[in-house]
Amino acid sequence: MACVLGINAVFHDPAAALVVDGRIVAAAEEERFSRRKHGKRPVPFSAWELPVEAARWCLAAADVAPAALDAVAYRYDPRLAAPVDGDVTAGGWEALRTLYAARAPRFLAAALPGLAPDRVRFVPHHVAHAASAHLAAPARRSAVLVLDGRGERTAGLAGHAVDGGLRVLAEQPLADSLGLLYESATEHLGFERSADEYKVMALASYGEPRFLDRLRATVRTVGGRIAIAPLAWEALAPARPPGDDWAPIHADLAASVQRRLEEVLLDLARWLHRATGERVLTLAGGVALNCVANSRLAAEGPFETIWVQPAAGDAGTALGATLHVARALGDRIVPMTTAALGRAWSDAAIDAVLRTARIPYERPRDLADAVAAVLAADGVVGWFQGRAEWGPRALGHRSVLANPARPETLRRLNDIKGREPFRPLAPMVLADRAPDVFDGPFPSPYMLFTHRVRPAWRDRIPAVVHVDGSARAQTVDPDAEPLVARVLDGLARRTGVPVAVNTSFNTAGRPMVDSPRDALECFGASPLSALAIGPYLVRRPPVEAR
Repeated sequence: MACVLGINAVFHDPAAALVVDGRIVAAAEEERFSRRKHGKRPVPFSAWELPVEAARWCLAAADVAPAALDAVAYRYDPRLAAPVDGDVTAGGWEALRTLYAARAPRFLAAALPGLAPDRVRFVPHHVAHAASAHLAAPARRSAVLVLDGRGERTAGLAGHAVDGGLRVLAEQPLADSLGLLYESATEHLGFERSADEYKVMALASYGEPRFLDRLRATVRTVGGRIAIAPLAWEALAPARPPGDDWAPIHADLAASVQRRLEEVLLDLARWLHRATGERVLTLAGGVALNCVANSRLAAEGPFETIWVQPAAGDAGTALGATLHVARALGDRIVPMTTAALGRAWSDAAIDAVLRTARIPYERPRDLADAVAAVLAADGVVGWFQGRAEWGPRALGHRSVLANPARPETLRRLNDIKGREPFRPLAPMVLADRAPDVFDGPFPSPYMLFTHRVRPAWRDRIPAVVHVDGSARAQTVDPDAEPLVARVLDGLARRTGVPVAVNTSFNTAGRPMVDSPRDALECFGASPLSALAIGPYLVRRPPVEAR
């Protein structure tokens, strides 16, 4: 039995995770503590920055001292990357990144007093991604596909996992990175690379894939690998300066890139299915956060079941590295059953924060029903309950909830949060009602697939219907999320609609709220109608007429 701390720090989204005796105890991203979106900039000279606060919290949550750790799993192996001899600024700073990674044991020992540097184990980037999928998933065996921007010298892998062991069948060369291609398209379209790829996915629904033939000639699959020829985006569409309005040609480019991504994933999945014969596909890597592609894999691919790591991006490698090392130390890994792995506060702690803030609040006899009443009256509610979510999706713990029945809710929430108007809102739905309203992969507790909204419901929930008729739905199981389910029940009784808008509790450029103080600050700065925080309800007083 082992106690293993996992660390992701090299590229972006620094995070920490703790596994004790094969069980996932805690996992959190550094951004939730530092309040810096994505934790840090994804540049080589930031590789020394560690998720210190996230790591300290994970240890404190389990009452584990650094000296008691059996191992620390650091998800990057500098021995597989660039050499550090000579000028460390050569080669686009790659050697400096590698040097910082190689010194990670010393950095960690300094940040976590009592930790012996020799307890730190390096885990290759894509092995960590793969472990976050196949070891965390409920299936004991699966085909495994990992695709992202880059690791040490590769951009993904395909493999076969059986009883915790992984056999790598193909590795993706870094020079032909599908993730980096999508990142470069993101930047060309005026968004931030390694951060805003989901905006390209949303914009794609407004365009036509008229550059698809060109991209098919550029991006090809050869067996279990991808081959990418040089491509100048300017030959297809002009660059969009950040902040400028987008034009139809930009949407067409986004649609073309998105469609080719989906086709490539289908090709790779079919090859991997032939190579493994498995029923289940487990996915990780930043590309696996593309829920449109995931849904096409589910609909047209050869696998019966697809399981995606909720923190499929680089943050998830902290968990994957931990699981990989824990298994190597002899632990039997317990599959992941929830994404609620972050911080939580007691009722007394929340009450103390509310008293310090000196704002009126109440403790309703039935909080869920009180919130449902606010939503039915077209109010917007900040929802802060239980442990924070692991991964980029708000799943009913750090959420903003609203009534989906009015089309103006989309504009209202995008204004509140400072989001681009072309981005859709997501729905949450009672699991037993989901097939009535949506068509797609179920269950969907982690909001990693898109679904077609059934025609009879499109006019009933217009705020969550994207321009292409889809919605990224989260299914809510009353056994797993009883309080959220009761809110949906209460809303359904009042409106006949078992669906609520569920978007992340934050504003543009800020991480999701994580602490009661974060929640109060966001509530105070945003025109939300109410804040449900623990068992308490804070109502915004009405504005006096002038």
